[in-house]
Amino acid sequence: ADRILEICRSCTKPYRIVSGGDTRQESVFAGIAACGEDTDYVAVHDGARPFVTEEELNAVIRDAFSYGAAILGVPVKDTVKTAENGTVLSTPDRRMLFAAHTPQVFSVSLYRKATEKVSGTFTDDSSLLEAAGIPVHLTVGKYSNLKITTPEDLPRKESAMRIGHGYDVHRLTEGRRLILGGVEIPFEKGLLGHSDADVLLHAIADALLGAAAKGDIGKMFPDTDPQYKGADSLFLLRQVYKAVHEIGFTVENIDSTVLAQAPKLSPYIDTMRTHIANALQCDISRISVKATTEEKLGFTGSGDGIAAHAVVLLKKEV
Repeated sequence: ADRILEICRSCTKPYRIVSGGDTRQESVFAGIAACGEDTDYVAVHDGARPFVTEEELNAVIRDAFSYGAAILGVPVKDTVKTAENGTVLSTPDRRMLFAAHTPQVFSVSLYRKATEKVSGTFTDDSSLLEAAGIPVHLTVGKYSNLKITTPEDLPRKESAMRIGHGYDVHRLTEGRRLILGGVEIPFEKGLLGHSDADVLLHAIADALLGAAAKGDIGKMFPDTDPQYKGADSLFLLRQVYKAVHEIGFTVENIDSTVLAQAPKLSPYIDTMRTHIANALQCDISRISVKATTEEKLGFTGSGDGIAAHAVVLLKKEV
């Protein structure tokens, strides 16, 4: 009750809090009685329909003024069956079927007339007037006027997807450690670069930045800045993801390929995936790392360097 009062106090319209009854009809009767004798029309609305629009409200009220009683409804999209004991009995003509929504707006005098003529339990207020032989006009509403009865009824958020591609290549040289995917790999040569020259993480970082339209790692971590000399590329990748995540994106999946004639990388792939998933705060199942040779063709095939490609899919809830 305190929460209801708090909500009502934020409303700029006149309000009165009325205790409901054991049935829908009893609650509506109590509401009408609280409106006063000078009330000509009432609009009955389900609190479980929070998405009704001003356009719908105005339309159904106008129609109630014209016809005495009007409800919102939308055409049924599905084929509807009548059934009993698990057996289909008939298929009503879908062209004549509408799902009833609220608000349902009535002349108070018509509503009271209906209650005097019929009694019983009705699933909505229109049914009461129908049972009393009073015509009710149907105002076509919007499908967005959902009734939230179960969690499944809540509208799902739409997702915005972004795709990014990254590529990096570094020369192999003696006297350097070989770091790929955040893993130090035993080899007689390492990759030459301002940071630790991890081509795989650099390709993934560039793909992330590209998908988010945030430039590239050369812009974010310029090789003219001494603070990034020998930098751990896992740290750089975490910084990239932080920038991407701050504008609402998360990683849906990553597919990457390392191009290297040697050394053999398959023993280290799963550890690379783990490092990448941890840096990007996602499950390892979203991270793919592959390795291939180039049959001794080109820069990587000759053993002069190692390259990597990465494709990233980012998702943002909107």
